Amino acid sequence: MRKTIIAGNWKMNMLTSEALTLIEDLKKGIKEAGTPICDVIVCPTFTILSNLAEALKGTIIGLGGQNVYWEEKGAFTGEISTSMLLDVGCKYVIIGHSERRAYFNETNETVNKKIKASLNAGLTPIVCVGETLEQRENGITKNVIKDHIGDAYAGLSKEQALKTIIAYEPVWAIGTGKTATPEQAQEVHSFIRQLLKTLYNEDLAENISIQYGGSVKPNNVKDLMAQPDIDGALVGGASLKAKLFLPIIYYNK
Repeated sequence: MRKTIIAGNWKMNMLTSEALTLIEDLKKGIKEAGTPICDVIVCPTFTILSNLAEALKGTIIGLGGQNVYWEEKGAFTGEISTSMLLDVGCKYVIIGHSERRAYFNETNETVNKKIKASLNAGLTPIVCVGETLEQRENGITKNVIKDHIGDAYAGLSKEQALKTIIAYEPVWAIGTGKTATPEQAQEVHSFIRQLLKTLYNEDLAENISIQYGGSVKPNNVKDLMAQPDIDGALVGGASLKAKLFLPIIYYNK
């Protein structure tokens, strides 16, 4: 059975006090509603990871970083290593987010290096893939996804690939208020699964979790999650407020 995973990408938001208040609200909501049927992850900015790790002790909420570097240590000013993420209590890390690709020159090749470093350290990578609006309008969505997946997973064994999570995020739907229709999202998720079947085998393709990301909100999550190949959500803005994030976590109710 594939895991359903709801992860909140907080991006460059939240000071320590704000983050701790949000975590307390999430803990209270989860306690009142009961254990959800999905795994829950939050990915805050680096400066508040250690504070949140302490606040999350004894809860079902996992902690992740938003980025990582592939070298373990050295003269890489401003970068964060896998051991540093582990040291503050992270179990997950987002890799290859479209904002990293667009603003910070992230490439398929650096994504591959970061995935390998994360897996070797014992972190679970959340690997982001997705097309821009121009690419979709030009009819090359599947070509882009094929390149993203093929290059990102180059040199990874089946056992390694199974320890990753994929997040399909159409770039045109991130932070825009636009959302791929459930049918559009399902089409790409199905394509990703077929691609993994070709790269590896059917067993891996059927057992890897593929999230959808792109303006996921309480009013659209249920329809998205009803699709057979969508196994959760990577949530941006709606993960910054408990009143929005909790209904997404409990999408089945």
